[in-house]
Parts: sequence; structure tokens; C-alpha cells
Amino acid sequence: MVGSSTGRRAGYAHLRSLLGTVPFFAYVVIFLIIPTLVVVIGAFTGDHGFTWSNVSGLTDGYVLRAFGRSILLSAVTAVIGAVFGALLAYALVTAKPGGLLRRAVTAACGVLAQFGGVTLAFAFIATIGLSGFVTVFLGEHLGIDLYANGVWLFELPGLVLVYTYFQIPLMVIVFLPALDGIRPQWREATESLGGATWHYWTRVAGPLLAPAFLGSALLLFANAFSAYATAAALVSQGSPIIPLQIRGALTSEVILGQQNLGKAMALGMVVVVGLVMWLYALLQRRTARWLG
Repeated sequence: MVGSSTGRRAGYAHLRSLLGTVPFFAYVVIFLIIPTLVVVIGAFTGDHGFTWSNVSGLTDGYVLRAFGRSILLSAVTAVIGAVFGALLAYALVTAKPGGLLRRAVTAACGVLAQFGGVTLAFAFIATIGLSGFVTVFLGEHLGIDLYANGVWLFELPGLVLVYTYFQIPLMVIVFLPALDGIRPQWREATESLGGATWHYWTRVAGPLLAPAFLGSALLLFANAFSAYATAAALVSQGSPIIPLQIRGALTSEVILGQQNLGKAMALGMVVVVGLVMWLYALLQRRTARWLG
């Protein structure tokens, strides 16, 4: 009797602990699993049931070009964001721990990394758009025409600039813990053995930080590849990247019946992001093992 009552109490305690995870699993099901199933089912569904035509449509030239531009945009902004973000993160590590500078910059990066969408697009249009105050000032007072070679802000170069705005702060946030994990004793040991700063970074800190750096760059790639709202607000004509192509397939009033092709494009994005995040998880486990 005592054993059975103890077992029941343990079972009730275990059940109560599981109840705390219900909101999380509900969130995952509603906002991740169900939308993914809708995309997968729609990608292989046509007017008469199962079909491969939607997936085969991904080989069309305009779709491949959109995927190529999206990958190029994501790769370029990931590299720029990773390099400059890592340098800024290193500068924060060398600052006083818990000091005002580090807390202020970290807080600013936390805000700017999430500053996107229509607000960010409007900020750039109002600043360096065709009638932006910086554009007007440079043209009237210094004779500099920012758009002498075309309206680049609303094309792929402009997206690179705007995406970099939130990629660098995101890199600071995700790479800073790896830099904090580097112990000062390792540099002291290198110097005591006659090693210079170059030896420390190429043979000690560099190899240890490489997985974290590459993993953070992959995270930046996935962040840029899946971004939509900023590009949608900035680019009003044309669909240079795949998220805007999906929007056109789902909402176009000119070419009808493309909804399932849009879902096939979304499935392609899911595959790319899934592969990138799988590589990111592998690198993160390696980083945790080395810096733990």
C-alpha cells in the first residue's frame, strides 16, 4: 500500500511537471507543425489530387533566379554581418565586464537585431531614399548624387545594405557568449611558452572560436534567407528574391492558380533553412564541447 501510494504521488508529480510544457508544445504545433504540413501537402496537391507539377515548377528559370538571388543576398549579408559583428563583439569583451558601455551596446544590439519590417524600410527610405534627408543634403550642399547609377536602394544592393543593419547586431548577440568562453589563462599559457599574439589567435583561440563563428554565420544566413517583411516594404515592383515570389504566387491577380506553386517554393525554403540549421546545430554542439 505504501509503495503504491508513493508511486501514485510520483506519477502525479510527473504529470504536473509535464503540464508546464503544454503551452510550448501548443505553440510548436500551431505555428510550426501545422503550417509546415500545409506547405508540404499543398506543394504536392493540384486540381485533381496528387501531382508533381508544383515541385517541377521550381526548375523554371525565374524561380531558380529568385532562389539564386536569395542565397546570394543571404550569403553576402551573413559574411558582412559575421565579420563586423565579431569585431564589435570582441571590442565588447575587452571592455569592462558589467560596465556601462557593454550593457548599453548589448541592449542596443538586442533592440536593433529585431528592428525590421516596415519600420526599418521606412527608416532607410526617409534617410537615403530618393527624397531622403541625407540624399537631399548631399545633393544640395556637396553635389553628390547617391542615385547617379540607378535606384539601387530598391534593388538587390539596397536589400544588402538594409539586411546588414540587423545582421551585425544579431551577430554580436549570438557570438558574444563564445568570446566570453575564452579563458584568459589560455593566452597566459601561450605567452609563457614563448608564443606571440599571432600564435595565440591562429593556434588556440582561432580554432576554438571557428565553430562558433561559422555557426553564427549560418544563423545569420537563415535569418536573411527567411526575412520577408523588410523586402516586401522596400521593393514595391518586381520579385527579386524568393519570399517575394511566394507573395506574388499567393496574391497575384494577373496569374491565377499559382497558390500551390507558392507552397512548393515555400517547401524549397524550408529545405534550405532546415539544412542550414542542421549544420548550425552540429557546430553549436562542437562549440559547447570545447568551451564548456
